[in-house]
Amino acid sequence: MLPNATNLPPRFLRTPEAARFLGLSGRTLEKHRTYGTGPAYRKLGGRVVYSVDDLQAWADRGAVTSTSDPRGSVLPAKRHSPAPQAHSGRFAR
Repeated sequence: MLPNATNLPPRFLRTPEAARFLGLSGRTLEKHRTYGTGPAYRKLGGRVVYSVDDLQAWADRGAVTSTSDPRGSVLPAKRHSPAPQAHSGRFAR
């Protein structure tokens, strides 16, 4: 027998709920999505949703135990410079 869907915990969260789960603003989570620095997300029927497991895993990547630890691997929600491109050997005129 399948459990009633109303009794199941939410498996996917929309942006506002996911942001509250992480303690961030919705706008910050949107910026992370735009810059590719945030948690994994899915598009379901045109809607952006986040798995609770993906949110927790992303937050855990930033865990440190003291201020002397190397910084976690969670980047700030801002544009990061791309890798330098190889020089083509041509000069711009």
